[in-house]
Amino acid sequence: MRIINISSLPLMKGFYAINIFGIVFARTKLNKTEQRHEYIHTLQQREMLYAPFYIWYIVEWIIKLIIYRDALTAYRNIGFEKEAYLHQGDASYIGKRKRYAWFTFYS
Repeated sequence: MRIINISSLPLMKGFYAINIFGIVFARTKLNKTEQRHEYIHTLQQREMLYAPFYIWYIVEWIIKLIIYRDALTAYRNIGFEKEAYLHQGDASYIGKRKRYAWFTFYS
């Protein structure tokens, strides 16, 4: 995973980075927790062969937006984000992560 710092990155307030095909564009230097969060997304993208990840992510966000009627709540309830937020603080998670772990948030 490569990290590129761009202070003028046009993201919504509260968002610090965006991960595009395993390259992270960040407003500021990322701490270890933030790096781990983004690396989890990189693993998710790889196992879905990148393009399907983005299609699934956007479709799921739209569905959750209709359900919750709030963009931030919709974002936080995307399966990919649930996995990343739940495990971003666990330094050992990457080594023990199972493929498609994000899918467990749909059962």
